[in-house]
Amino acid sequence: MPKSSSHKLLKALVALTLLVAVALGGWFWQRYEGFANTPIALAQSERILVVESGDGFQDILDKLRELGVHEGHDLEWKALAHEMKVVSRLQVGDYTIRHGITPAELLRKLERGDVIHYRFTLVEGWNLRELRAALARDERIRQTLADTDDAALMAALGREGVHPEGRFLPETYHYTRGMSDLDLLRRALLAMDKVLADAWEGRADDLPLETPDQLLTLASIIEKETGKASERPEIAGVFVRRLRLGMRLQTDPTVIYGMGSAYDGNIRRSDLTTDTPYNTYTRGGLPPTPIAMPGRAALEAAANPLPGNTLYFVSRGDGSHVFSSTLAEHNRAVACHQLKRCR
Repeated sequence: MPKSSSHKLLKALVALTLLVAVALGGWFWQRYEGFANTPIALAQSERILVVESGDGFQDILDKLRELGVHEGHDLEWKALAHEMKVVSRLQVGDYTIRHGITPAELLRKLERGDVIHYRFTLVEGWNLRELRAALARDERIRQTLADTDDAALMAALGREGVHPEGRFLPETYHYTRGMSDLDLLRRALLAMDKVLADAWEGRADDLPLETPDQLLTLASIIEKETGKASERPEIAGVFVRRLRLGMRLQTDPTVIYGMGSAYDGNIRRSDLTTDTPYNTYTRGGLPPTPIAMPGRAALEAAANPLPGNTLYFVSRGDGSHVFSSTLAEHNRAVACHQLKRCR
């Protein structure tokens, strides 16, 4: 073949190659652009993507595939992530993946850390044992305290030597997957510090209490005795008047707390006469520590009890109580509502 013909053929091949390359590049770019902004189709309305510590981009892609995300080749996802500069900036947590989200929107969501916020509710009246059990049951909370006793727990929270009962504020706390049980307890501890300090600061002038800890203990008893929220201030009034007069509080929840694991759901007359540091039938004044976690309302009631002259109360059996000023009135109320001998 003549040299000039060979040269022309080479130029033609180069031109053809360039043309094919441009066409392929244009096709790939068009496909890539379409991929980035094409809504993802999911069989269900939403799925949960769990990004864990140590997950690389390929791990996240694999999890998306398992959730039913079939759009785009892995190379397209990686190219998009590099273009958006998010490959190393995707955050740990649980993410809601909804039908119709685009790959670009999804990657931006992972970069921002728009994770699901879960709720943990610390219930008013729980004791520490119940609180720790509830934390241990929540699989989204990182468990670090399984082998930690109560004393070590308080030391880890910076409160070495402080009795833990009553120290955590009953509230609903929002958290993200991976928060530790210790971190959540620290939030509840600091929240109780603030609410207790506010209640102590705003307390009535003539309370027979010397410290915020005594207020916390009284509030815990009020919490356990209250079945009807509106009665908290009146129940507080009864206990405060008994403390002023030197009368024993004679409240069953303190006896039950002192029984510990021996309590089987029933409280007997013998239990009321068996002395423990928490038995307010055998001992005067407040017990040595709180017996539960009091909420805001119980703390406010303890700080500002309802004035009056009642010294006794007995349950009607529906959560409410009959309040009495004299022992004779109280005995009649007990006969009526506990023994069903109403006159």
